Amino acid sequence: MKKIILPVDFSDSSDKLVDFAVGFAKDVNAEIALIHVAATDIGFVIGDIGFQYFPEVEENEIKFELKELNKLEQRVISQGVNCSHILKQGIAGDTILEFAEEKDADYIVVGSHGRSGVYDVFIGSLTKEITRKSKIPVLVVPCHDE
Repeated sequence: MKKIILPVDFSDSSDKLVDFAVGFAKDVNAEIALIHVAATDIGFVIGDIGFQYFPEVEENEIKFELKELNKLEQRVISQGVNCSHILKQGIAGDTILEFAEEKDADYIVVGSHGRSGVYDVFIGSLTKEITRKSKIPVLVVPCHDE
């Protein structure tokens, strides 16, 4: 059975990506592995006295993200596609590509938000990074509003 890696960020485009990935998985007889990469600095804030760490903030955010991953996993399974999920912390692009290699994935499905130009220069594009560095075929799904 083929394996599809599906990075999700719980934005509005995640629903569109899940729908596409489920249809594609059915077409190629694949299972889906959802991955969400959480920020490594979730519990840190900057205040008058410098950096402070609040472990309860990080714990609550991780719990929320795991709950959202579980919902997406159940949504995929309910449509007849095998699915698993993982939450990792790290640098998103590198973490996703490492996970895809670990899973011996056949495809990575990512979204494109339709931004370009100045946005990419200052913010960067995870999709661009993944497509540039991946040794695995990457399917880019347009997720911007028309």
